[in-house]
Amino acid sequence: MEKLRYDRTIEHLIATGRLEHMLKADELIRKFNNLPLIAQEEQAGLIRELFGSVGENPSISRGFQCDFGCNIHVGDNFYAGYNCIMLDYAEIRIGNNCLIGPNVGIYTASHDISPNDRYKTGFAEPIKRGNNVWIGGNACVLPGVTIGDGAVIAAGSVVSEDVEPFTVVGGIPAKFIKTIK
Repeated sequence: MEKLRYDRTIEHLIATGRLEHMLKADELIRKFNNLPLIAQEEQAGLIRELFGSVGENPSISRGFQCDFGCNIHVGDNFYAGYNCIMLDYAEIRIGNNCLIGPNVGIYTASHDISPNDRYKTGFAEPIKRGNNVWIGGNACVLPGVTIGDGAVIAAGSVVSEDVEPFTVVGGIPAKFIKTIK
C-alpha cells in the first residue's frame, strides 16, 4: 500500500483545498459535541453531513474529533464511545455493526522518523475495518491496518499490524490471543 504524503502548513492546506474541509469539519464537530444527549436525530444529521458515507443508525458519543470527516465511511449500526479520535488524512472504512469503546484513536496519519520537517509533514495510509468488529476502550489503531470481520481488539491495545477475521488481539503491540468461534 502506497503512503499518501501530506504537509500541514497553511499554505499547502489552502493550495490543496484541504483547509476548507478542515474548517467545515471543525464547525460540524463543535455543533455535534454541543448537542444535548437527547438530540439523536440532529446528531445523526450532523454525522451524515460530516462523514463521507454513513449507514443506518449511527451513534457517536460526545468528544468526537477528526481532521476532515469526508474520508470516514461507516456502515449500519456504527457506534463510537466518548472521546473517539479519527485522524482521516486517508480513508477510514468501517463495516456494519461495529463498536468503538471510549478514548479510542484511529490514526491514518503519522510522521517520518527523521527529524527534518517532522513537525509539518508526514504520511497517511487507509484503515479498513470489517463487519462486527469491536475495539475496546483506550485502544489505538495505526496507519495502514486492516481489521477482519468479527475481530475484537482488547482495551488498551496498540494495533500496528493487520488483524485476522474472528480473532482477539491485545497488548502493546497487539498480538494474537485467540480465535473466536
